[in-house]
Amino acid sequence: MRILIVGAGATGGYFGGRLLQHGRDVTFLVREKRAAQLAQHGLAIRSATGDADLPSPPTVLASGLHSPYDLILLSCKAYGLEQAMADIAPAVGPQTAILPLLNGMRQLDLLDARFGARHVLGGQCVIAATLDAQGAVRHLNTSHSLTFGERDGSASGRMQQITQAFSDAGFDAHPSSTVLQDMWDKWIFLATLAGITCLMRGSVGDIVAAPGGTAAALDLLEDCRAVAERSGHAPDEKTLQRARSVLTEAGSTLTASMLRDLQHGYPIEADHVLGDMLARADRSRDERSLLAVAYTHLKVYEASRASSSA
Repeated sequence: MRILIVGAGATGGYFGGRLLQHGRDVTFLVREKRAAQLAQHGLAIRSATGDADLPSPPTVLASGLHSPYDLILLSCKAYGLEQAMADIAPAVGPQTAILPLLNGMRQLDLLDARFGARHVLGGQCVIAATLDAQGAVRHLNTSHSLTFGERDGSASGRMQQITQAFSDAGFDAHPSSTVLQDMWDKWIFLATLAGITCLMRGSVGDIVAAPGGTAAALDLLEDCRAVAERSGHAPDEKTLQRARSVLTEAGSTLTASMLRDLQHGYPIEADHVLGDMLARADRSRDERSLLAVAYTHLKVYEASRASSSA
């Protein structure tokens, strides 16, 4: 199976690197600067689950894509999706499967419109990783799971091939017959975590220690849960209880990566993670919800960032 990894950043570099480490046929679609860095220094993974040093990993520029791949793993940020879709178009053949690992759900609509729904799988990943100054992937804990599946829940032939390719590849691979619900469950939690930590500019522990903090976190979680229910993907009680526990843990240093991006003045996924959630809400009831306030807060940041860079 020929696998194209879109990007060799923290997420693509980690999962693509593990696949390459375990002998899979992997090529990284990268920009010129990253291609030069990988050619000179290789791809390094530093992790408590095991380090990897991969000299001269196979790379390709967008201009060099001329034939289809069996599987395309999309690991870009949401704000890079439009460009990524344009870049991978020459690599999408009649049998190509596209596995997006972006947060939220909007990427499915965009990919369906560009390539057709039959090409697009559901997927998500759980990993905390970053690139250091030398371009090495730093895995920050021991979580490294990748969930994937046909959106209709079927055990298709390509699902069997992908499952085989991902098995024993150095990370936790989870083929799923309920991948859309899995994606919604993650989105509910992530939108709440991003919304509350960005709005309050603090960690979970800081927020719950402040007057009204716990109630605010749970109110935002309820806003997101209601959207999921309205969309036909209400989470079960076990999923909600797990989210409540994490979002109200005393002393927790947990923050969303969106807050860290915001603090560094980087682009953020406001529209994809919170805006799309809000767009699916009952506007007549939720115009003044905490979800709406959190989204407005992020849009003010984006506007300020745009004006300061103009």
